[in-house]
Amino acid sequence: MATISPSSDYRQERAAPARADAVASTRDPRLDFFRGIAMFIILVAHIPDNPWTGWIPARFGFSDATEIFVFCSGMASAIAFGGTFARKGFWMGTARVGYRTWQVYWAHIGLFFFVAMSMAALDASGAFEKSYVDSLNLRWFFEDPQSQIVGAFTLTYVPNYFDILPMYLVVLAMMPLIVAASRVHLWAVAGLSVGVWLAAQAQLLWLPAEPWSDREWFFNPFGWQLLFFTGFAFMIGWLPAPPVSRRLIWLAVAFVVLTAPIGSWKVFVWVEAALPSLGEAIRGIWKVFHTVEDEIGFNIRGKTDFGLLRYLHFLSLAYLCWVAVGRDGWRLRQVAAGDAGRATQSILAMITKVGQQSLVIFVFSMALARLLGVFLDVSGRSFATVTLVNLIGFALIIGVAYGAAWVKSQPWRSKRT
Repeated sequence: MATISPSSDYRQERAAPARADAVASTRDPRLDFFRGIAMFIILVAHIPDNPWTGWIPARFGFSDATEIFVFCSGMASAIAFGGTFARKGFWMGTARVGYRTWQVYWAHIGLFFFVAMSMAALDASGAFEKSYVDSLNLRWFFEDPQSQIVGAFTLTYVPNYFDILPMYLVVLAMMPLIVAASRVHLWAVAGLSVGVWLAAQAQLLWLPAEPWSDREWFFNPFGWQLLFFTGFAFMIGWLPAPPVSRRLIWLAVAFVVLTAPIGSWKVFVWVEAALPSLGEAIRGIWKVFHTVEDEIGFNIRGKTDFGLLRYLHFLSLAYLCWVAVGRDGWRLRQVAAGDAGRATQSILAMITKVGQQSLVIFVFSMALARLLGVFLDVSGRSFATVTLVNLIGFALIIGVAYGAAWVKSQPWRSKRT
């Protein structure tokens, strides 16, 4: 967000949120498409011991599907809430954000108790040698439910598997502060967001994940808010769209490719096997990173506090994807119109539908992933069973996306007065 160009006139700054009102009139195909892609990756990543996780983006660089989800959520929030702030004023916009935060909170609570119940039921059945409760580190909850149920509702007990939605709702709750800062100056937005991010890097801002240790939330919302509000700023018009430039394209490609052996153990192993001398040099780079991190007190690669290299890696990938789909997503629109064939059109339609129902699909897929993992434990992890289980998971989240869209359309309501 340090590249924000502040307006010279306060009226222009105040008018910026109005752009969200205009954007909200039509859906952006790029937003729904990439959120849909993220949902499929998140499902694959959360199926226990899933061989397909060896090929998700996280295995080839610093950033992964979490960045896609958070960045696109920021863009979607600009569409959903920016217009309300512009049309109805600050307090009505804040009320709408509060309502969405309330929805996300209960989605988190529902997901936690459903998964905990499912794992307890599997253990109680006596049909399995392993403990599914222990596999999610939920033993503390079942041994002391009186204390931990309070922690679950107050978000002072957040097991690792259940930490994305709490991070998301804290970032949502920060939105009125960001909007209020924009009424002062756009540089105030940048200063607030970057300042909070720096405080998170320095371990000055974090939230406890459990009362019996000093472990913090795996996703520190005060670090991840930088990416969320970067997406928010692009969509609402505070940040201009980057130019399509060959120099920028090659710079982004170079950053993604050259940092892959540093940000991915899998790529490093390939490089070291092919070029041992290069592998040794990369190990030297790692030592430099450790030295720099110790000196500045920041983990510039870390996922918990959203390190700088993850931010730069994701922005590079996002720029390449933005260029690939074309201005306003015209290439996606061509596919949707049937120019690329009916099969490709159908695949795009399904991915887009999943992206449109991202919160529903995320909650469903996180619960589904654990049950699909149980199926793999029983059937084995052969190529055929792994492929079948992943494809069944894809089919189920697509079906739920269409079902959720149908329910939200309220087809039982008569169109007549």
